[in-house]
Amino acid sequence: RFYADGLASPGTDITFFDWPVLRERRGTRSIARTGFRVATEASLAYWASRLADQHITAAPIATVDGRPTLAFDDPEGQRLALVVDTATSPAHPWERSPVPAEHQIRGLGPITLSIPELAGTAAVLTGLMNMTEVRPYPATASTDGTATPAEVHVFEMARDTGPAAELHVAIEPHLSPARGGAGGVHHVAFRTPTFEQYDAWAERLREARVPFSGPVDRFYFRSLYFREPHGILFEIATDGPGFAADEPLEQLGEHLSLPPFLEAQRAEIEARLKPV
Repeated sequence: RFYADGLASPGTDITFFDWPVLRERRGTRSIARTGFRVATEASLAYWASRLADQHITAAPIATVDGRPTLAFDDPEGQRLALVVDTATSPAHPWERSPVPAEHQIRGLGPITLSIPELAGTAAVLTGLMNMTEVRPYPATASTDGTATPAEVHVFEMARDTGPAAELHVAIEPHLSPARGGAGGVHHVAFRTPTFEQYDAWAERLREARVPFSGPVDRFYFRSLYFREPHGILFEIATDGPGFAADEPLEQLGEHLSLPPFLEAQRAEIEARLKPV
């Protein structure tokens, strides 16, 4: 299941796999928290109230890396956060949302990884993916909720700034490796705008001798998958064709839409889906 803003914009979508699995075991070598951007501190107050109404416990609003932040776990234990983004990038609210337009989520970011040691991952982020390490900041607790603090290093995309362009890397050698499961995050995706750039990234991975999936056509976008040195799965995905490739934008989410390679399994997939 894909969820995104009112235009299904690249950089706003989060995917959920509807699989019956055990809960994840939290630890390092994992994606530890998914951030979403909102416009103002008033939006954080709105969401704190909305979460309380849904009986979801959130941490108090706090300043993290200089930004007001509301951290919470969803009912499956997935670690999420809402972060104030003061950038003037356009927002695309969904008109049928029960959330007022001014408080709706603007997009993804920052994403927090947990790893035991920085050097190898930093080399991939800076040397392969052209990101820049811009600053560290101290965390008040580990990403698994224990009292042991972690140092967090912020990496930023080369052509953009702000929380939408950041990857936060927590150094946590005291944690055991995570085990995937419900509430865990399978991979993090990075955008590439065009098919030409997608092909260039595939060639860059080959030249760097990084093992990767080879081209993968997801119909709505094309993907490349590879793992950073601690085993966390990265995806490079194209912006297009987009989620309106097979149905009108204004009808997205009204019924089950499947890419052509899954259409033959429609009856089986529909039978296993849980109501939203």
